[in-house]
Parts: sequence; structure tokens; C-alpha cells
Amino acid sequence: MNESHAVAAVALVVVATALVGAFGLRVSRTTSDFYVASRTVGPRLNAAAISGEYLSAASFLGIAGLVLVQGPDMLWYPVGYTAGYLLLLIFVAAPLRRSGAYTLPDFAEARLASPGVRKLASGFVVGIGWLYLMPQLQGAGLTLKVLTGAPGTLGSVIVAVVVVANVAAGGMRSITFVQAFQYWLKLTALLVPALFLVLAWRGDGAPTRAFDEPAAFREQRTVRVQDTVEIRLAGPLAVTVHGRVDGRPYDGDRISLTAGVHTVEAGSRLRLPAGAPVPAARGAGDTALSDSASAPQGERPLHATYGLIIATFLGTMGLPHVVVRFYTSPNGVAARRTTVVVLGLIGAFYLLPPVYGALARMYAPELVLTGNTDAAVLLLPDRMIGGVGGDLLGALVAGGAFAAFLSTASGLTVALAGVIAQDALPSRGIRHFRVGAVTAMAVPLAASVLAGRLPIADAVGLAFAVSASSFCPLLVLGIWWRRLTPPGAAAGMLVGGGSALAAVSVTLVGPHPATGVPHSLLAWPALWSVPLAFLTMILVSLATPGRVPPDTDAVLARFHLPEEIGGGPGRKENTA
Repeated sequence: MNESHAVAAVALVVVATALVGAFGLRVSRTTSDFYVASRTVGPRLNAAAISGEYLSAASFLGIAGLVLVQGPDMLWYPVGYTAGYLLLLIFVAAPLRRSGAYTLPDFAEARLASPGVRKLASGFVVGIGWLYLMPQLQGAGLTLKVLTGAPGTLGSVIVAVVVVANVAAGGMRSITFVQAFQYWLKLTALLVPALFLVLAWRGDGAPTRAFDEPAAFREQRTVRVQDTVEIRLAGPLAVTVHGRVDGRPYDGDRISLTAGVHTVEAGSRLRLPAGAPVPAARGAGDTALSDSASAPQGERPLHATYGLIIATFLGTMGLPHVVVRFYTSPNGVAARRTTVVVLGLIGAFYLLPPVYGALARMYAPELVLTGNTDAAVLLLPDRMIGGVGGDLLGALVAGGAFAAFLSTASGLTVALAGVIAQDALPSRGIRHFRVGAVTAMAVPLAASVLAGRLPIADAVGLAFAVSASSFCPLLVLGIWWRRLTPPGAAAGMLVGGGSALAAVSVTLVGPHPATGVPHSLLAWPALWSVPLAFLTMILVSLATPGRVPPDTDAVLARFHLPEEIGGGPGRKENTA
């Protein structure tokens, strides 16, 4: 792909983001503007903004990469990401808006009248937000590196600087306009190239069913292995090798690899003939994560799929950057209408990444060996179309990818800045909100630079697992069960969210089982951590009936009655 086109596209997205954010800055004056856009965002604008921040690097790049490796099994990702909003609509959206809170910790304190539970909720908000921000920054680095050869940290730094500048300047009011604009940009950036790619696919006699047979190279291709990988062959394979395979050095030698497992060391180049099957690869870069990226197609355990479904279905309602958006609605009815529109917008978007994954299986199967499966969306226009047309479509995709990183990172930074300003700094004014925005971005930026690159969709999935195990039980029981007590809420969050976070940490940094049931249960802990959180919250609450807050009935009435009947807590707005 022409590097100048990619750079120009990314630069245009960055400039457009700054200009749209500047428009929002003109109407951001009060503390309420910065935290929740003064609760005046209508359903259509809010839905576009929510969709913009929700469709992250995992949606734009990661799903296609997982479909490339695992096939249709990975369609549970977009299904789960979308269905999570249906559960949010049914159980949470309107009562959460009526709570009058700015943040999830605000909700916890309003419902349970407990500063301790509020602090615990703040800790989980920050942890989930940082875990979610890392893959956004790493995805930006990957995009620039693949398209221009720039250092991997450059893209991360660009996103961090632009996001902090927008958030610090205008807060929620500013990024609402930015994220709505970026949703339509992302949809266009996937839809237009997809139409051309499908036309190119239909015109060259490519197989019409990408997953009915093992992936194979359509033409002779040389693959450079960046990290040491183990490849598993179902039968003998003749390859030309520059580098080391199974500990032996080769310099352009043509060898025949037998069926079984072979180790290809980092930096080696393999030239594979046309028609050769793509070996199943398991590399050092992805064994630390779940089976989705590393196990060959058809070998993903069923319980891992259940863990994915539970995490994505229930994790949405506890994501800090998603939940804070419902505080910007004028009332509960608007919050529900917003969610219905969101279902349509993200449902339309999620029709596209699987198309890229299926086409990548035919036209870029070597990405499984190189470990760059997340780059499939970026490389397909050049691989399938080429020339000026491929360059222009690739530039459009690159711009859309950067919009994905910017919009999600903006939402997360606003959510984290609000929590940090309220619970870690001495004041809740605009100045401390801006300090919170810098702090919210600094930690994941440092971690994304220091940590190894993680498969994007899996990394985001881990954040969903922690969210589902901590905030989902708190919100559902807090809104619908009057007997919830502060000790029960705290115990459930600690046991459920803490165990999921521990499993995630072990999965990421080890030591941990490499395969089998123990690995799957650690990589996708929601299967057991969510039921454990609900059970703990209920049992401890039943054991402490005297700790039910005395004003529980009034609080629940405010959550469930229309605003003009139930009333709502007001907040003094601050222009300082």
C-alpha cells in the first residue's frame, strides 16, 4: 500500500476529530457539561455517539482476525456485543438514567449509601477502563506499523495526545459530537471497501465457501515469521527455508516437513507453494491468551464459547464508557429510545467484519503464521485489488481504524477522568477533571508501550469478563432487588470481579496451563465468576438484613418511576 495515502488518511481523521471536538468545546461551560453533557443529548445523537465509542479496535480489526483463524465460531463476538445492549435496554438503561448519577461509583453510593462500596466501584472502573484502553492504543500502533512501517509506539502516542486534548478541552459535550461523527466514518470505511472487495472476489473464480475446506495459499508466497512459533501439520509439507526450523539452520534449502509439530524460530522465512495448506500456528505472542486466537479451527472448547457468550452479553452493562452515556439522556424514556437506535446501528456495522475475515482466509492466510491476524482488514484492499484503487480503499480503511481507536479511547478517558476527579482528587471541578483525563491515559499508554502486543479482540474480551463479574450483579440487583446490602455488594464485587481479574492477570502474565480445560476457564472466567458474584452478593445480603439502607424504598421508587413522579437528585453545576 502507498504509505503517503495511509498517512494522509490518518492525518485527515486526526484533524477532523480536532475540529469536531472544537465545535463541542464552544458549548462546554459547566461541570455538568464536562461530565454528562448537562443531560441534554437526544436519542439519535446519543445513539450515534454510543455506537462510535463502542465499536472499538476489537470490532474494527479484531473480529475479522478471529474469523480468519477460527471461522464462523467467532461470530459469537458481534452477536454478544450487540445482544449486550438488549439486556441493558431491558434491565438497566432507564433506571440508571433516573438515578441522577454521573458515574458508576455515584450509582453505587446513591443506591447503598456506602462510601466503602463507592471506593470499591471506583477501583473496578479504573481497572476495567485501563484494561480496555490498552488494546485501543496497541491497535493504533499496529495500524501505523503495518501501513507505513513507523515504530509501533507512534500510533499509540498520537491517539493518546489527541484524545486527552479533546477530553480535557470539552469533556463529554465535546466528544459526543466527535464520536457521532466517527461512527459514520467507521461504517463508511468498512462498507465501501467491502463492496469493492466482494466484487473482486466474485470476478476471479475464488471459492464461494471459505470455510468448507482447510485454508490454503492461492499462490506461491514467502512468509517471514516475526516471533518464534510452533506449527502443526496434518501431512507432509515441502517448503523453502531461510532461517531455523526445529533447531537446524537453513539457507534457502528446500525441505520436507513431516506431519506433526515443528518449531520455526523468529526471523525465519518460509516460501510455500501455491495450494499448500496453511499450517496451524501457535506462537509465543498469543499462547498467553484464550483459545480463540491460538487453537485451530474446530478445536475451541464448548465451555470457552459459553464463557465468551456470558462475558459479552453481561459485560456491556458494566463498561464504564458505555454506562456513563446513559447519564447524558434527558430522561428514562430517551435512554430507552437511545438503546433501541444503538441496537440498529451496531447491528448494521457488525455485518461487515465477518466479510473481511472470510476474504482474508482466502487472500491473506499467511497472517495466521506471522501473528498479524489483526491486520487482515488493513491488508485486504492491496492484496485483492492493488494499484491506485487498492491504495485509496486501504487509506479509507486506515482512517476508519484510527477513528475506532480515537472514539473508544475518548469515551473511556471521559469515564475514567470523571471517576478519578471525584474519588482520587480533592475537587470535582473542571480543572481536576482535566487532571483526571491525563492520569486516565498515562497508565495504559505506558503499559501499551512496555507490554507485548495482545490479540485485540481477546484483550477486549478480558475486560468484558471483569465487567460482567463485578458491575453486572451490582446493577441488576441494585436496581431490582431491595434486600441488597452494602456488605453483600462489596463481597460480590470482590469475589466475582476479583476472581475474574485474577484469572485475567494469570492468563496475561502466567504461569498458567497452556491448554485444556484449566486454560479455558482462566482465559474466559465469566462462565464461573459471574454466577459466583451473583451468589455471593445474594447470600451475604441475606445474612446481613440489618444493613439494608433505610431509604431503599425511596431510592428504588426514583429508579423506576417517571421523572415527573419519582423526582431525581439535582446537582449544582459549576462553571469554574
